[in-house]
Amino acid sequence: MGEVYDNCGVFGIYSRNSCVYDIYNALDFLQHRGQQFCGIAVYAEGVKQVTHHGRVGNAFTEADLNYLEGGRWGIGHVSLWERQPMSWSSRMGEISLAFSGNVINATEIIEQMKARGDAFYREYHTEILGKIIMASDDIVSGISRLAKMVKGAYSLVILARDGVYATRDVYGFRPLILGRDGNRYAVSSESRALQNLEMEVVRDVKPGEIVLVNEDGFHTLKQLASPRSAFCAFEWAYTASIDSIIEGLYVQEARHRLGVSLAERDLQERDIEAEIVAPVPMSGIGHALGYHAKSGLPYQEVFLYNRYADRSYTQINQMAREKMAKRKLSVLKYAVQGKRIVICDDSIVRGTQIRDKVRELKKAGAKEVHVRVACPPLLYTCDFGVSTRTMDELVARQFVVDGNIETMEELRRLEKWIADQIEADSVKYNSIEAFVGAIGKGRDELCLKCWDGLAPSGHLLE
Repeated sequence: MGEVYDNCGVFGIYSRNSCVYDIYNALDFLQHRGQQFCGIAVYAEGVKQVTHHGRVGNAFTEADLNYLEGGRWGIGHVSLWERQPMSWSSRMGEISLAFSGNVINATEIIEQMKARGDAFYREYHTEILGKIIMASDDIVSGISRLAKMVKGAYSLVILARDGVYATRDVYGFRPLILGRDGNRYAVSSESRALQNLEMEVVRDVKPGEIVLVNEDGFHTLKQLASPRSAFCAFEWAYTASIDSIIEGLYVQEARHRLGVSLAERDLQERDIEAEIVAPVPMSGIGHALGYHAKSGLPYQEVFLYNRYADRSYTQINQMAREKMAKRKLSVLKYAVQGKRIVICDDSIVRGTQIRDKVRELKKAGAKEVHVRVACPPLLYTCDFGVSTRTMDELVARQFVVDGNIETMEELRRLEKWIADQIEADSVKYNSIEAFVGAIGKGRDELCLKCWDGLAPSGHLLE
């Protein structure tokens, strides 16, 4: 498998008034989905666009926002890898495009396009999508061609003279939500941006649905055939903000249930004693609160979270991840001295960061540290836009050399080995069955590929 590119958060809006500050504020609420690049494009007698390296609040200047002032509809993007949106002048007029996801067969498509004479600026995945669309008769037929040509995931927004087009791939891997109030209609990667702009959350864009957002509201222009949904389950466990709602399920509720599931197993197996339960902030908070509610253990913060740090998992390389992890959390020594602690986290990827946290807790005087993990063991890389890029990065795959974990006995053997690797007194994961049960959606509605290796037909790379 080639490099996976994270294209993280999109937003689009049609307003009765100038929209640039709405986009700016919405991107700030989506910042957790990508911190390396940000961009805004508006339509005001053509496309006006500004992109930056850096975070929204720091990168955009007053001059930038004044330049973009006046457009009543526009789109925005936050990213880890690519500057977006990208804009073109085409036979459809000026258009601008931003997307969240990953084009698995990017290399193949680029080579085909080059062979027929197409040129690329930087071979961005955004360019691939834009060129496919612009080679069609209109935007709707262009989006329809994406479903036939592109393997992978995309939730995208397109800015054009007649409004903002929004669509998801036919499996709906990445989220995309519609919202409105009396003066504005919007679409966002997460409902958080809509809610904080005081807009009503209307519904999720359906997998394969093509929606036009204009002054009259939302218009479904076409519904492409969808073999089944494959919503990224990791959104509920980690990626999305805890105040978001995706496909009718609040992220906060999902994380609470996952923590409850972990506590139920400990109560059933009765093999540890602990005095407090604590999260690895921030995504671990919901899981730890669920564990606390079910187990009755007192909830206690044992790490001080540096509010000025970024998410360590979404940094661009391992060195940056480790550096950010050290900046992000410091131990509250008073809270841990002499305590037997249950620590809840969303997942274990490489194992280095949680091992460092276990060591720090024990150095601060913790008597025992028991790690509880909301997600099942990560055994496969993600093809659809998350930051695990090679099998070598996955610590669980070092033990489960081939195949999957089929039984609870196999899971327990892995957990004992992981505990040794990260120097914890014990480790337990939610099994896939427990995870799916806690999420409350059917297994055939979710993408669980990073845990079981299975993906919708035609999308699994060997």
